[in-house]
Amino acid sequence: MKVNGYQIEPGARLSGADLTRANLTRADLNGANLNGASLIYAELSGANLNGASLNGTNLHGANLNGANLSGTNLTTVYLSGANLSGANLEGANLRGADLYPANLRGANLVNADLKRAILRHANLSGANLSGANLKRASLTGANLSGANLTNANLKRALLGEANLTNANLGGTDLGGADLTGATCPNGMVHGQPGADC
Repeated sequence: MKVNGYQIEPGARLSGADLTRANLTRADLNGANLNGASLIYAELSGANLNGASLNGTNLHGANLNGANLSGTNLTTVYLSGANLSGANLEGANLRGADLYPANLRGANLVNADLKRAILRHANLSGANLSGANLKRASLTGANLSGANLTNANLKRALLGEANLTNANLGGTDLGGADLTGATCPNGMVHGQPGADC
């Protein structure tokens, strides 16, 4: 299929392409080169971006609801305000990625690398972050209610004012994490008697 004059297909060469506000619903861009492309506010729900090269790609405000980004390197991708609800990001590299204030509700982030990622005020409710590396990540004000954080690394993470109600923290490493004002799994605010997070 052609969109904005560009051929959209697996392995497509779309480096620097202007696909701002393009409708790429369920597009198969497996292994495509999207380096430096503009996908600002693009519709990518259900799209397959597995193995795509996204160096310097701008996905600000893009809709990636249910998209497949498993194992993808997103370290230099701009994802601010993106909708990644229900997206498959298993094993994705999001080190230092700017996800403020992205929607990751129900996303699969199993074993994802989110070290130093900016997730302030992000919606991660119901997300699966089992085994994820969130060391030094900024999660201030994030919604992690009902999230699965089993065996996640949250060492020195910033979790002030975060909502961890009903989150599963089994085996989670919270060493040195800032939990000031965070709502713990039992609904208590960190620092109150009975708070266990």
